[in-house]
Amino acid sequence: MVGSTSLWCVHFRAGSARVDSFSSAASACCTEMAGFGAVEKFLVEYKSAMEKKLAEYKCNTNEAIQLKLVRFAEDLDNDSTTFNPEYSHQIFGDDETVFGYKGLKIILYYNAGNLSTLFRIEYASKVSENFDCVEADDVESKIREIIPPGFCTNTDDFISLLEKEVNFKPFGTLLHTYSVHNKEAGENITYEIYKADMTCTGFREYHERLQTFLMWFIETASFIDVDDERWNYFLVFEKYNKDGATLFATVGYMTVYNYYVYPDKTRPRVSQMLILPPFQGEGHGAQLFETVHRYYISSPVVLDITAEDPSENYVKLRDFVLVKLCQDLPCFSPDKLMQGFSQDMVTEAQQKLKINKKKQRDLAKMRRCLRPEELTNQMNQIDISMQHEQLEESFQQLVSDYRRIIERLAQA
Repeated sequence: MVGSTSLWCVHFRAGSARVDSFSSAASACCTEMAGFGAVEKFLVEYKSAMEKKLAEYKCNTNEAIQLKLVRFAEDLDNDSTTFNPEYSHQIFGDDETVFGYKGLKIILYYNAGNLSTLFRIEYASKVSENFDCVEADDVESKIREIIPPGFCTNTDDFISLLEKEVNFKPFGTLLHTYSVHNKEAGENITYEIYKADMTCTGFREYHERLQTFLMWFIETASFIDVDDERWNYFLVFEKYNKDGATLFATVGYMTVYNYYVYPDKTRPRVSQMLILPPFQGEGHGAQLFETVHRYYISSPVVLDITAEDPSENYVKLRDFVLVKLCQDLPCFSPDKLMQGFSQDMVTEAQQKLKINKKKQRDLAKMRRCLRPEELTNQMNQIDISMQHEQLEESFQQLVSDYRRIIERLAQA
């Protein structure tokens, strides 16, 4: 029968393209069978049934990926300690799906301190077990691209590594200690922030495991070149007790690159910052940002501090911390604030807190590089009324953001 081979031996590509490819193949068969009314009707019905059947094997990877930070063996079966990624498109494509499985679970569990990893794939059924000519996505290979070797594939091995967590200690130099009141536990929990680099024994391997979280929670994340000595790493750990011993759990981290500024200065630029989901909303981001900022402003070789492509949440966090730091400056004393905003406030904040004047520098570069008429054209490209609308919208958003900052400062 003409076209039957095409119908049965279609090999589908990634994601939803399988269903589309199947539809195209079946449609082609229908065309070839024009004139064979009964057969054509059968093929159309068959195509519809197969599309429906194959669609059942399409899985959302943000839901399938299950992440966990494990402290105790019982955490493995505790669903409340499981969390899912915000993004998975960098691994599984823009539609964030995989094809070929029902009930797919991509298990990525980490020991809370050292981040030793358990990786396993579970599913209720796989498409290849039911359809000879359809291939399931190779999920394992995609995950192996981002997690370093040496991970566990069975629970017993993972638990044996969990028992060694008592030997794990934070890397680097302790910069800051703070506490947060835990309402559920009814006690204060202690946290510590450390500065580390690749000379710390075991840190390179630990960082390889830590950075895998970036792919799930930063939309445009990428791994950095750890062999470049200009990178600094800042780590947050929680101290907790287990069987009478003090252990440490990973909370989050920040990477900063130190650019050279002629002739004898550096410009630290924040590249990545992540507080892991179980710890978000507890103020750890502000503690980390402030600690890192204080570390750099204390150095005479630091010119100013910048950030690489900051997100809206990062900007809000930065504004809160910088406003908080401004409260310690003489120009921002209550009596000076009552006199209104002044240029002295700008100068002191920029000099003592080493705030980068990026927008002013961009305008200065344009003035140097463009002829007067070119600069005028550049500045007037946007219609005046549209500029006013955008400025008003930005102003109102800024007022709202700063109102929240003031409220947060009052609570602190």
